[in-house]
Amino acid sequence: MCYFKAFVYFCDMKNIIVTGTSRGIGFELALQFANAGYQVLAISRKTPQALINHENITCLSVDLSSEIDLEKVENFLSKSWKKVDAVVHNAGSLLLKPFAETSQKDFEDIYKVNVFAVANLTRICLPYLQKGSHVVTISSMGGIQGSLKFAGLAAYSSSKGAVITLSELLAEEYKERGIAFNVLALGSVQTEMLAEAFPGYEAPISAGEMAEYIYNFTLTANKYFNGKVLQVSSTNP
Repeated sequence: MCYFKAFVYFCDMKNIIVTGTSRGIGFELALQFANAGYQVLAISRKTPQALINHENITCLSVDLSSEIDLEKVENFLSKSWKKVDAVVHNAGSLLLKPFAETSQKDFEDIYKVNVFAVANLTRICLPYLQKGSHVVTISSMGGIQGSLKFAGLAAYSSSKGAVITLSELLAEEYKERGIAFNVLALGSVQTEMLAEAFPGYEAPISAGEMAEYIYNFTLTANKYFNGKVLQVSSTNP
C-alpha cells in the first residue's frame, strides 16, 4: 500500500521551472513549490544554499541574457525531465535612469533579461510542454497601458509591456495544444530589487505573500484563463 501511494504521488508530481530564484519572489516561490512536493528547476545566476540543499530543487546557474548559457536548460530537460508542467518567468532586470541618459546598450541589457530571455526559454521548453501546461510571465503595472508611469523607467516599463503582448500572441498560437499563457502585472512588492531602486520605500506586500499568490495562480489559473493579463496590485500603480 505504501508503494502504491508513493507511485501515485510520483505520477502526479509536477515539474516546475522558476527563473530569478536567487532572492525575492523567485526564491520564495521555488521553496513553496518544493516544500509542497513539486520538482523545481531553479534558474538564476546565483544559487542560494537554501535551494541547493533542498531535495526537490535542482539549481542551474544561468545568465538568462545569454542564448549560449540557456543551453544548460535545454541539456537538463533533454536528459532529466520528460515534461514541463509550468514555467514561471519571474526573473527581471530594472534600470532607473533618465531617458536622455539611457543608451541603446541600456535598453538592450534590460530587454535581454525581461523580454528575449522569456522568449528563448519558452522556445526551449515548448517540446516538453503539453496539454494542461501553464506558462506564467511576471510583468509589472508599469507595463500596463494607461497605468501610472514613473520617470526613469523607460527601458524597464516598456520591456514589461512587451512581454504582455508576447504572452497574448503565444496563447493564441498554442491554444490548440492546450498550453496556457498568462501574465501577472504586479504592483509594488517589498523585494531587494525594489529597495535598491527606491531606497526607503516600503511596499504593502512581502515577497513571500506575493509568491504564495503566484504559486496558487500557476497551479490553478490555467483552467480559467488563457492569454490574459491580471493586475495584482493594492497600490497605484
